[in-house]
Amino acid sequence: MNPDKKYIIDELLERVNQASYIIAINYDRMSVVEFAQLREKLAEAGGECHVAKNTYMRKAFAAAELPEIEGVAGQTAYITGDQDVCAVAKAVSKFTKETEKGNFVAGILDGAAVSAEQLVELSKLPAREVLLATLLGLINQPAGTLVRTINEPASSLARVLAQKS
Repeated sequence: MNPDKKYIIDELLERVNQASYIIAINYDRMSVVEFAQLREKLAEAGGECHVAKNTYMRKAFAAAELPEIEGVAGQTAYITGDQDVCAVAKAVSKFTKETEKGNFVAGILDGAAVSAEQLVELSKLPAREVLLATLLGLINQPAGTLVRTINEPASSLARVLAQKS
């Protein structure tokens, strides 16, 4: 193998190994300005966008023992990151709605292949902080109910004594 190609594949392999998700998007007909705007939005959401030859990415996926992304052809950009995948998917969806470019192709999330439809569904989820707050509220609800139930007899007694005096 050509040393230059091996170096590129090794660089891609390093990115793939560090990422908790990889999203492939089609950047066909996208101008340089639009691609720069997409990269800015992705950086704000915690993702990085890279363009690589599909054959090189396939080799990097094989070396990392990840599943191959189905439907990858033509001009494909790869988004990687290790933070909130929902925020990145939301940024891509918003960009796609604004420009009608940059459609999801497929992706890999925690070592499993995901389809474009699943990525669209991920983009519809609320932010990570909102989901965590909702989960915390659900966890705390039974404990709060228990505390109020235990506290009620003493509170009732205190109210009766306050009215009597």
